[in-house]
Amino acid sequence: MQRRGITMMIIAIIAFTSFAVGIFWQQWKGDAGRINAGPSVAAAADEPLKAGMVDPQTGKKIKYWVAPMDPTYIRDEPGQSPMGMDLVPVYEDEGGEKEPTSTIRIDPVTIQNMGIRTVAVTRKPITKTIRTFGNITYDETRRVSINTKINGWIEKLYVNFEGEQVKHGQPLFDIYSPEMVTAQEEYLLALKQKRNLESSPFQRVRDSAERLLAASRKRLQYWDMSASQIRRLETTGVVRKAITVFSPSSGVVIKKNALEGQYVKVGENLYEIADLSTVWVDVDIYEYELPFVTKGMPARMELTYIPGKRFQGKVLYIYPYLSRETRTARLRLAFPNPDLQLKPDMYANIRLEAELSGPNLVIPQETVIDTGVRQVVFVSRGKGRFEPRQVKIGVEVNGHQYQVLKGLSEGEEIVLSAQFMLDSESRLREAVQKMLEVRKNDAGEAADDELDMGGIGMDDDLDMSGLSMEADDLDMSDLTMEGAEETATPQSNPDAKDDSPSDETAK
Repeated sequence: MQRRGITMMIIAIIAFTSFAVGIFWQQWKGDAGRINAGPSVAAAADEPLKAGMVDPQTGKKIKYWVAPMDPTYIRDEPGQSPMGMDLVPVYEDEGGEKEPTSTIRIDPVTIQNMGIRTVAVTRKPITKTIRTFGNITYDETRRVSINTKINGWIEKLYVNFEGEQVKHGQPLFDIYSPEMVTAQEEYLLALKQKRNLESSPFQRVRDSAERLLAASRKRLQYWDMSASQIRRLETTGVVRKAITVFSPSSGVVIKKNALEGQYVKVGENLYEIADLSTVWVDVDIYEYELPFVTKGMPARMELTYIPGKRFQGKVLYIYPYLSRETRTARLRLAFPNPDLQLKPDMYANIRLEAELSGPNLVIPQETVIDTGVRQVVFVSRGKGRFEPRQVKIGVEVNGHQYQVLKGLSEGEEIVLSAQFMLDSESRLREAVQKMLEVRKNDAGEAADDELDMGGIGMDDDLDMSGLSMEADDLDMSDLTMEGAEETATPQSNPDAKDDSPSDETAK
């Protein structure tokens, strides 16, 4: 019985010892884990999390807390937003301190969901294209006006309507003029006199007859009598009543003022003929496009009523002034028109192409975010990093492309789509960072403005030697204690003298 009790006692001692050792081991392991985790994690386990501490759940350094529905509501510790929602921690990116605050990071899944596409910056020859519209008009150097140099009556018309095609030398009308009849008769007399005086022994007489005949012939030529008509007059010797007027050029009659039986005066315009084998096109371009236009550069023209066909021409003249109303410059283009397909007053689409010197950097037009003050593109830095970069662009070239003057290098990858969402996120991050810096600066200034009492002592700073409590300084004669006398109970003082008069003396 005694042996059994000893055995039970030994078992109890062993169990108690094991329990004590286990508790000691757990306590030692916990202390070692907190020491190895670093001061931030240990502090986080013992005190509430704040900005700049390491989150024990993720192992990342917390930058700040933000409201899920209001990115401008930022706090340095967890809590709730004004809408009652829990604040969400924002962690510092790896290497984020070495990059600009506007640089953003996006995981591959989000990049795919946003539809972000990139394109490389290329270098190649570029062409500046100017598109405008023009109005086809007549070639001013190929227009002629038909009039007479004598007074008379139109007896017959050979060209009766506007738009009629005429050829060079084609008869237009017959005109009767008494002056022309007299001139023909004078020419026949001069011709007869010359023939009669050819056998004269006097040289002076023969020369005079020749001069008279030449003057008569010159007069007929000045009045637009053709050489064939003069030869016919010499051959037949018959004066014609009406003289035929012929067309001086080929073309189209664009004006007709002549009527049969009409009396016309000298210089009166009867016909106007335009040669349409070459036409002009007047176009307007903007001021900023003028530096790319030169005289003689090629031009292409398309017409809506002839789809698919392009007419080749050139710049004939650049007007030396601008239109005051539209602030545009006018160009004159020339196009050959052998088939007469180009008709005056037609509208035409014009395309001018100017080749710029040397290969240049070009980027697609949709990659640029133009604020009106600056132009920004997003450059891909790899591993989901995108950096906004300000660039300087030149002219629009090669159709929906920009010439890059500054800010990019050949081969760099830039964002082609979804750059507006990246721009919003970049601006938001930059604004948040500025808010945090302002808050940090305000906190530092507030700490500097606090009152420092460490250097103030009570040894010699407070001198009360000049203060006194003279009897004259404290006059309490006007004070009464009537209400207090009724309620207060007087206390006797055996050491005090009673200087008040007695009742009998008062009486």
